[in-house]
Amino acid sequence: MSKTISFIRKVFSSYTHQSSYSYGLIISIVTVVIVMEYATPSAYVFGYLYTGAILLANTHINRNFVILVTVTTATLTLLNLFIPVLEIHNLSTIANRIIAMVALLVTGWLSVQNHNYEEKIANQQAQIKAQEQLFQMREDFVSTLTHDLKTPLLGAIETLKSFQLGSFGQVSPKQQKILEMISRSHQSTLQLVETVLDIYRNDNEGLKIDPKPVNLRPLLNEIIASLTDLAQSRRIHINIIGDRLWVKGDAWQLKRVFINLLSNAINHSPRGSNVEILLESKGDEQQILVIDNGLGITKEELPQLFERFYQGVSDRQAKGSGLGLYLSRQIVEAHGGKIWAEVRYPQGAIFGCRLPAIMDDCYDNF
Repeated sequence: MSKTISFIRKVFSSYTHQSSYSYGLIISIVTVVIVMEYATPSAYVFGYLYTGAILLANTHINRNFVILVTVTTATLTLLNLFIPVLEIHNLSTIANRIIAMVALLVTGWLSVQNHNYEEKIANQQAQIKAQEQLFQMREDFVSTLTHDLKTPLLGAIETLKSFQLGSFGQVSPKQQKILEMISRSHQSTLQLVETVLDIYRNDNEGLKIDPKPVNLRPLLNEIIASLTDLAQSRRIHINIIGDRLWVKGDAWQLKRVFINLLSNAINHSPRGSNVEILLESKGDEQQILVIDNGLGITKEELPQLFERFYQGVSDRQAKGSGLGLYLSRQIVEAHGGKIWAEVRYPQGAIFGCRLPAIMDDCYDNF
């Protein structure tokens, strides 16, 4: 028995440079069990206690050492049938030894599998963390870039205004048209930059609104007036159907929503067609529908329309940046409302939103 213990110590000693305390504890457990096993008749099976050494090796040491401990302890359990005394045993003793050996092998196998799963999970977590860091770096880069773009854009817009006002000399009608076109282009770019900044700010800090009673009918009339040039350039006629609707919301933020929806409808409607704005009261909610006669939207696109940077497969979505509808969703949801899109038959699309209503009896004099 002393030779067996010294052999076990010699086998395990090659690993002790990694974790002396853990290896020492494992060797101590194996030694105690060997003494109990080989100092008693073979009918007494103490080999199950080796599982403590296997589990300890799995927790604190590497996979190869777990395999070594498992094979060694299983072999020692079986050898106790022949060592220290070679004798004929009954079937129950042999069966108990074999069962104990199988139990040790299963424990070792499960420990190795568990170790493999833990390594896979650790690798996946490391990959996820690296992806999150990369995503955050990309978010910060886009946010910084768009913020830095505002200053030169504002400077260019102010310079164009000075040219249009004749501050640098007389401007011919033809030059005036060109300056107006350039100014509109810069304004669109500035609006896109501000939209990107707002989206990143809203995602990180949440959208802050200043809710007050808002009458949607005059708000929509103001928006239509601001989009007159765009509508006239495409010969689009805009109709509002419905009476005034009062909601408690942030007028400036709601204006951005309806500008996005109405601009989208005008840009994707055939020349000479109509765009309708339908105002309806739905119990404790006010519903606004923007209806156009454009190319429409496929049913497959509907769930992704309001996702950030989504670019649809249809011609209708090809011109968009994928930001306007996402920002609109942020604003409507911040008001406790809902925004959606529908396929219109035989052609066209319907973009709608519902906002919490307030009774307009108190605002008859407004």
